[in-house]
Amino acid sequence: MQRMTALFSAALLATGLMTATAHAQQDQESTQDSMATQEAAPTQDFSDEQLQQFADASQEIAVISQEYTERLQEADDEAAQQEVRTEANDRMIEVVEDSGLDVDTFNAIGQTIQQDPEMMQRVQEMAES
Repeated sequence: MQRMTALFSAALLATGLMTATAHAQQDQESTQDSMATQEAAPTQDFSDEQLQQFADASQEIAVISQEYTERLQEADDEAAQQEVRTEANDRMIEVVEDSGLDVDTFNAIGQTIQQDPEMMQRVQEMAES
């Protein structure tokens, strides 16, 4: 169980990287719209299929996050670090989209499970099966 909590923590950190990069690339108005959507996200209901897709993608993202964290620490300068971040972001987005979710839904589920222990438990059980 501890491993799963660590896994989801890593995945949520990874989604934070995705969100930060995506927001940096948007203009001020789009960022405000996105933040308003994310604030409302915890009230959403997600299907079992979406939660399973989230669980599957989170496991892959945790691996990517660990790999790129190591590469980021080895980067020589800011330009190299930004290149690593961009590559990691692209890979994580690809994993999310390949899972059948869009990035906004993935992030919304991630935020919801941080605030809803029952949903966190359901997603952890899905990831273990």
